Amino acid sequence: MTAVTNRQYWVGFNIVRGIGPAKFRALLDYFGSAQAAWAADEGALRQAGLDRRATESLLRTRQTIDLPAALEQIESAGIKILTWNDQDYPHYLKEIADPPPVLYLRGDIQARDQWAVAVVGTRRCTSYGKHVAHQLVGDLARSGATIVSGMARGIDGVAHRAALEAGGRTLAVLGSGISQVYPPEHRTLAQQISSSGALLSDFAPNTPPEAGNFPRRNRIISGLSLGVLVVEAGRKSGALITADYALEQGRDVFAVPGGINARTSLGTNRLIQEGATMVLSAKDILEELNMTMVAEKVATQLALPATHEEAILLQLLSDQPCHVDELSRNSGLGVAQVTSALTMMELKGMARQMDRMSYVSAREPRTDYETDHQ
Repeated sequence: MTAVTNRQYWVGFNIVRGIGPAKFRALLDYFGSAQAAWAADEGALRQAGLDRRATESLLRTRQTIDLPAALEQIESAGIKILTWNDQDYPHYLKEIADPPPVLYLRGDIQARDQWAVAVVGTRRCTSYGKHVAHQLVGDLARSGATIVSGMARGIDGVAHRAALEAGGRTLAVLGSGISQVYPPEHRTLAQQISSSGALLSDFAPNTPPEAGNFPRRNRIISGLSLGVLVVEAGRKSGALITADYALEQGRDVFAVPGGINARTSLGTNRLIQEGATMVLSAKDILEELNMTMVAEKVATQLALPATHEEAILLQLLSDQPCHVDELSRNSGLGVAQVTSALTMMELKGMARQMDRMSYVSAREPRTDYETDHQ
């Protein structure tokens, strides 16, 4: 069974109403695979601990859905699928309790997105809120932080646009399926985000934007981030739900202060009163999250070998040109494997091509002191 074939069963369970992350994990533990759980009869499902309503929902869905066709439709629409088993699944999101088993996305997740800050706030923001959000996000993005938000009207939209204008990366988590962009006036923004980050959702692609979806969306926003910044929020703002999830997940919460009589600052001022870090500049966030050298951390990470092949070749390369054929002989790797790995190593600044088939290490040589004392 190929990974692609197995993926269709993850998509199938994602569509079934009443089977969330906890129940799905229990089924995986009991049956050993999503395929085996999907094929199980009613008795086996009940023995696995699935309740009557969820069992009936699964049996109905199995009768009505063509999984290969559903997977083909998703992939032909240019939508990527990430599961718990995929290396690209966001690291910090996977750490939270019951992370979503499946994520749908347009765009891509990169290693640098682990240095992410969520920026949320009210849909009915003031000119003060827009100005502050734009300023803070621009500074954060220029410092290398990935900006995460929910692409809603108001502060969310300002945050995404400010990140794009600063040349940064931004991730938008939707409260609908990836094919149902909401609000509709943000369709152009959605296209821009997918080109400089990603649109994400754990809902099936054609799921409409229902009110009950958004708390689930907010939980993913905080789960993707090191900390959550609330710019403006009323007493009952949905942004406060995101802040609550952040606290549950052990993430930092930041808030912008506002006038004590301003409705849009009642929530943020209360957060500060209850212990959230007051933010007067992006520096307050960067220092608290130890993100003052994000660009350097990203560069260091990109210079690390990501595969077994890269690790072997990194040991073989020096400041003296080495031919691909020689690298192949010394590494035990095929020539095609060597050339493919070297291409990636060049992009990451780990290797440099000297002529058509010879390479050297692009790393600075270590001093004698470093060699002797590391």
